[in-house]
Amino acid sequence: MRTFTSWRTWDAARADLAGHPALPVLTRAAEAALRWHGDQTRPTGAPYAEHLLEALEVLVRGADVSDPATLAAVLLHDAVEDTPATVADVEAEFGDEVAELVDWVTKPPAGGLGRKEKRAAKAAYLRRLGDAPDRAVLVKLADRASNVQTLENMPPDFQRRYYAETVTYILPLAARSPWFAAWFEEWRRAYAHLL
Repeated sequence: MRTFTSWRTWDAARADLAGHPALPVLTRAAEAALRWHGDQTRPTGAPYAEHLLEALEVLVRGADVSDPATLAAVLLHDAVEDTPATVADVEAEFGDEVAELVDWVTKPPAGGLGRKEKRAAKAAYLRRLGDAPDRAVLVKLADRASNVQTLENMPPDFQRRYYAETVTYILPLAARSPWFAAWFEEWRRAYAHLL
């Protein structure tokens, strides 16, 4: 299974993207994402920016996506969910097209809910993505590919739950894209022992 972990910093990604027609908007999006996410880290302790760059790498090097709005949105996909940034902030800096894509992939806040209610709210959000435009689905698929490509680094209970959630909700979305359908099928087989 191919993994996408080459771009650990924006400088590394930018060097590989030299000459890419979307580079100017990607530079702005990367700078905004880095500003909004600040010192956030992933559950593994790695800088949060690595996840955003992995998702970008999935779209560029894997799925061969070149649409500037989709690529900008993948760098910004967690800004509204995980930072003080709002959809209006994204729209002000990147326009309504990018803001709409980010809005589609932003989970609604589940504050104040118990664990069971939070899981139900997440399931409803994932089901709603079935109605999302194809470009928003590409953003979500790249996000999830980044998160699951090294699932073995997470605690066993999380691995099993996330595997089941991915198979249930994400694999049907992946059917919209031949590249993602093939990648997630290979991933599903590689992690099938988690069932």
